[in-house]
This record gives sequence, C-alpha cells and structure tokens, in this order.
Amino acid sequence: FVFFLFKELIYNHFHQMHLVLVEPEIPHNTGAAGRLALATGSTLHLVKPLGFSLDEKSVRRTGLDYWKDVDLRVWENFDELLSAHPHARIWFLSTKAKKSAWSVEFQEEDFLVFGRETKGLPEEWLDERAIRIPMKEGSTRSLNLSTSVAIVLYEAQRQVGQLK
Repeated sequence: FVFFLFKELIYNHFHQMHLVLVEPEIPHNTGAAGRLALATGSTLHLVKPLGFSLDEKSVRRTGLDYWKDVDLRVWENFDELLSAHPHARIWFLSTKAKKSAWSVEFQEEDFLVFGRETKGLPEEWLDERAIRIPMKEGSTRSLNLSTSVAIVLYEAQRQVGQLK
C-alpha cells in the first residue's frame, strides 16, 4: 500500500522522461540510473551491447530492491529504439556539444541519450540536438555517467514537472 501511494505521488508530480544509456559499461552507473528513473517515473532504455549482465549483483545492489520496479526497456541497437519511437524528441548528451543543457526547453517524453562511459556517443550523432552540461573550463574531462543523468533529468523535470 505504501509503495502504491509513493508511486501515485511520483506519477502525479513528475512528467515522464526517457533515459537512454547507449552501450553502458559499468553496472553501478546503470543501477543508479535505474533508481533515478524510478524516482522520477521515467523509463530507462538500455541499448546493447551491455558491458555486464543485468543479473549481476552490482546492478541489483545499486538499484537496491527497487530494480524490479524500474520501467526498463532493453534494445538490440539504437535503430531498434528509434523504430519503436519514430516521433521521439531526442537530446544527445556529450562533452563535445556546443549547446548547453541550460539553453534547452525540455518537453514531456523527451529522450535523454547518454553514451558509454569510456567513449561517449558516436561523433556522427552530435548534431543540433547535442547538448552538454556546463563545467568550469580546464577542470575535468567529464562527469560520472550517473551524475550526468541526474543533473539533466532533474533539470528537465524542473522545467516540465511540478517539482517543489
């Protein structure tokens, strides 16, 4: 009963977003993204190949006992995801993007696409939909994947949701 109330509260106060991890390599980051998806009523999409098994303890441990409740979709490749969502509004997150995530007007049902931890997204995907998280120049090459997911997801929720 408590979980039902929690779930209703989340879905009444958050507008669904789609988190897409393309070829994630580190189970801890995927587990953390799963918890973020659940906490915001978002869908977590994983695009193969994965650098781990979804049965691994580290994924379940990070997602804790909520992992079974995550709205999870696993795709063989990115084209398969696009075919299933032909009208998706997509944002590609990359440190190489010129446009700041703060300049985007997010909408309900947006797809936030993140690349693998060691290589990011393919350069050919980085068009006008590519956005970056602003960072102090010369400070670090990139942020942790799950940290990046949290920053952009909550900014999107702030814009379209009723976060208080």
